[in-house]
Amino acid sequence: MNDHVRRNMPLFPISIVKQLTELSARQIRYYEEHSLIHPARTSGNQRLFSFNDVDRLLEIKSLIERGINISGIKEIFELRAQEQSSKENPALAPKTEISQKELRRHLKNEVMMAGKHGKPSMIQGQLSRFFN
Repeated sequence: MNDHVRRNMPLFPISIVKQLTELSARQIRYYEEHSLIHPARTSGNQRLFSFNDVDRLLEIKSLIERGINISGIKEIFELRAQEQSSKENPALAPKTEISQKELRRHLKNEVMMAGKHGKPSMIQGQLSRFFN
């Protein structure tokens, strides 16, 4: 059995997790309601937590102690998941560089659309010198 399987194996009831993390049952359920953790359920609907769930709860606790709210924590976890998926599948990674031709087309479009629909462009003065 590899380490990944062991760390994801649901083993701990909420009473043990409360002791390990020093969080209340209400806090743990709250984080589950906000999809920050996903404990497994037994046939009797009891939550069972893995080592990874406990680690994540400790990380959430640490982030909250640093003043980060639930929305910020969700954003951190989403960015981390995107980063991990782009490492696993580089084809899904966002394109970071654009060609000179694409850049010129984008900037020209920005200048042409400036002032239309009542939206002045903040960079119109800077860009207009490139496209006369």
